[in-house]
Amino acid sequence: MVASIPVIESSLNTPKVRAVPVDRPWEWLGAGWKDLWRTPVASLFHGLIFVVLGYLMVYMVQARFQYVLALTSGFLLVGPFLAMGLYDLSRRLEAGEPATLGHALTAWRRNAVPILTFGGLAGLLMIVWARLSALLFGVIVGGNNLTLDGSTAQLFFSGSGLAFLLVFLAVGAVVAAVVFAVSVVSIPMMLNRKTDLITAVLTSLAAVRANPAPMLLWAALIVIFTGIGLLTFYLGLALALPLIGHATWHAYRDLVEDSDLDPQAL
Repeated sequence: MVASIPVIESSLNTPKVRAVPVDRPWEWLGAGWKDLWRTPVASLFHGLIFVVLGYLMVYMVQARFQYVLALTSGFLLVGPFLAMGLYDLSRRLEAGEPATLGHALTAWRRNAVPILTFGGLAGLLMIVWARLSALLFGVIVGGNNLTLDGSTAQLFFSGSGLAFLLVFLAVGAVVAAVVFAVSVVSIPMMLNRKTDLITAVLTSLAAVRANPAPMLLWAALIVIFTGIGLLTFYLGLALALPLIGHATWHAYRDLVEDSDLDPQAL
């Protein structure tokens, strides 16, 4: 039996989060896989958007390898926001409502101000991360621009290149962990309820705090599936990210209790 934990001990208006078994993320993936193939057109359309955006970013900055690396990783920081339509498709399937591409593309209108505010903050974080990555590259490796050719791979076998890669991964892991903690259930919650941004973020943090082992597994699965998508030259993202998006909805429904004081339907 799962335990319920209040987000704010002294508040009666915030939802409670559940503590779930460590292997529960596998069930979220299974449920997400079913949702993906119940709405294949809309789901895979979202996946193709990720693929196109990935190629577009690389094309725009291919003459500057440091920005390719930064934007590719930073792109994943805004993933929770870009996957909003997938959450809404799963929400509609669960509620027995029509789940079409048109509905997914306008999902933000359900709770526009908090959702768009979150998206704006995520975009700002991506820009800051890109600039920080370029700064680290300039300080550790040097100011020369690198292109996507064989010399780039050779760089990472040099002392300065390896040092940059280690620092980049360490700092990136911290940033990614913070983004994961504040977003793991916040956007699905804002879609599903009349919830403000602060309450949604606090609920997300509470869910992570109450479930350290399941959340660690869930984060690892997200990294693995996303990594596979990137290693296939972005093509794998067309399937991996819709799967993660749909599964995230089921994670939210599993982790956050319903509340009569905070209606689900708008």
